[in-house]
Amino acid sequence: MAVRHFIFDAIKELFTGSKRYWSWIGFLLILLAHGVSSYVTQMQSGLVVTGMSDQVSWGFYISNFAFFVGIAAAAVLLVIPAYIFDRKDVKEVVLLGESMAIAAVLVALMFVMVDLGRPERIWHVIPYIGAFNFPDSILAWDTLVLSGYLLLNAATLCYVLFLHYHGKIPTSKLYFAVVVITMFWAISIHTVTAFMFSSNPSRAMWHTSLLGPRFIASAFASGPALIIITLGVIRSLTDYRFSQTVIDILALIMTVALQMTLFFVGVELFTDFYNEGHHGASIRYLFLGIEGLGNLRPWIWAALAMNLVAVSILMLHSLRRDMKWLYTACVLTFFGIWIEKGMGLVVPGFIPTTLGEVFEYSPTATEISIALGIWAFGMLVFTILAKTVVAVELGRLKYQDPNPYRPRAL
Repeated sequence: MAVRHFIFDAIKELFTGSKRYWSWIGFLLILLAHGVSSYVTQMQSGLVVTGMSDQVSWGFYISNFAFFVGIAAAAVLLVIPAYIFDRKDVKEVVLLGESMAIAAVLVALMFVMVDLGRPERIWHVIPYIGAFNFPDSILAWDTLVLSGYLLLNAATLCYVLFLHYHGKIPTSKLYFAVVVITMFWAISIHTVTAFMFSSNPSRAMWHTSLLGPRFIASAFASGPALIIITLGVIRSLTDYRFSQTVIDILALIMTVALQMTLFFVGVELFTDFYNEGHHGASIRYLFLGIEGLGNLRPWIWAALAMNLVAVSILMLHSLRRDMKWLYTACVLTFFGIWIEKGMGLVVPGFIPTTLGEVFEYSPTATEISIALGIWAFGMLVFTILAKTVVAVELGRLKYQDPNPYRPRAL
């Protein structure tokens, strides 16, 4: 009964908003509809409408997948101080962080779906139903960790939010074990994703033990960047308030993580360029081009420039404490890591091919449209969850007993 009231009240809250709110929802729905239309075209014509080929079989979709897995993992940066160390200030926003994790995992899974030529065969990676090939297949592990992480975050969010809706304080004994599991699970989802790349010995650019730590570091840079931007938007558009210390903590984590990311990139560049062998061909193509071909050069140099400017801002305390400069650094970090981890890592791993051939790749309009549709879907999911969280935390959405005067049993 109480669950039904919560669901109905949440739905009513979602249909209540200003013109700006409905304009935002309408904008996302338009992007989503256009993406669905492009996906229908892709389903009818096949992956020939994308820029991918037999030689470059992972492109814009898998690039976004790798990035959003990191965004999902970064939510643990709020979960640990909130639930493990009982930081009251972080608890004010931890539900928003978990909402972002849920949206990011869904986005990551959707990018895998649209990358499949036969998406109806996705059931093959479901345990006990399809040909799961567990534990040999890295894809099987990735399916498990992503699905598990989604369920863990959804369970914690629903439990805490439901009790807040009733004006009650969650019992730590009931969710503490789940939170501890979530901590390690967050690291595992991006580690397993890194293993999907590094376990390919024929792709020299990926076949390095440094890829796992590099993925984690970049996730802990781009994730806090997006969280800070999101919290800033929520603070400016709603009455929801939280402590500035939350922003300070996230900014400090982002600074250190971005420094580590750039250090790892520098180590890779030194290793590949100092005594260049065949394993350095992909890096050379990425940064300098090969035989006059270099579609990815603008991408990686733009990413490197954005990350360097961002880390310079973050390392100066006076600029990092200035919200305008901090937001600038967050935007640069977000898009810099998005390029560096996606188009700057996934695609050049296939170039040159194992036979030494250079087949270039650029995303087509169809791919970009589908990707924007998936981004819109993720933002729509987060908007729905965040609006519910804010309404509950502000007390605007709370349980009203339908029979407040009914006699109690003796």
